Amino acid sequence: MSKSFTTQQQIEAVLLASFQEGSVAVPLLLLKNYRALQLSEIEVMTLIHLITFLDKEKYDFPTTDEIQSRMSASPDLVIASLQKLIHEQFIAIDEDTEESTGIRSERYNLSPLYRKLAKQVAEQELAKLSAVRTSVPIDEGAKNIFSTFEKEFARPLTPMELETISGWLDKDQYKEDLIMTALKEAVFAGKVHFRYIDRILLEWSRNRVGTVDQAKEYSQRFRQSR
Repeated sequence: MSKSFTTQQQIEAVLLASFQEGSVAVPLLLLKNYRALQLSEIEVMTLIHLITFLDKEKYDFPTTDEIQSRMSASPDLVIASLQKLIHEQFIAIDEDTEESTGIRSERYNLSPLYRKLAKQVAEQELAKLSAVRTSVPIDEGAKNIFSTFEKEFARPLTPMELETISGWLDKDQYKEDLIMTALKEAVFAGKVHFRYIDRILLEWSRNRVGTVDQAKEYSQRFRQSR
């Protein structure tokens, strides 16, 4: 009985140690859209391990053997997976040269993956808007909402940020022109981040601000009161 109890304690200690190592944030959009991007489960697991190496372990260029050692797939399948991901531009390999020593190094870059996910979500949102508004033309501002945000932020949007915009459109039912106006307000205030834009939209919704003109009037009154 004592021996069994000791074994259980050892298992619990090992599990506790592994939990304390933390967790990895796998983009929800990757799990929801990898089939549409024609990625297999092995290729997705390869991407997840790359995310782990880069984001959690700060290891920029793991070897094929190091990636394969964490997977049940054969080395040939892992190599083929990496080759496809690079060839079809889901990931890239960047080269750096240390100025003082001239030593060259390589690192994986996952930005192409996030750009593909952004494009996929944008196309899905446009398809939804087109289906709902078949008789009403979609203005250019609605078509470019994702690209406009990327221009203002001067970088590709993260999967979480893409989910936030999708939530504003689908769940909260905010109008596209109001979202764009809230973005302009955030730029004007020098607070270009999603939490601030979300607060603006929520404040307008609570005060029944439904048009761009009403939003401008509300913002002007708010600034005057401050």
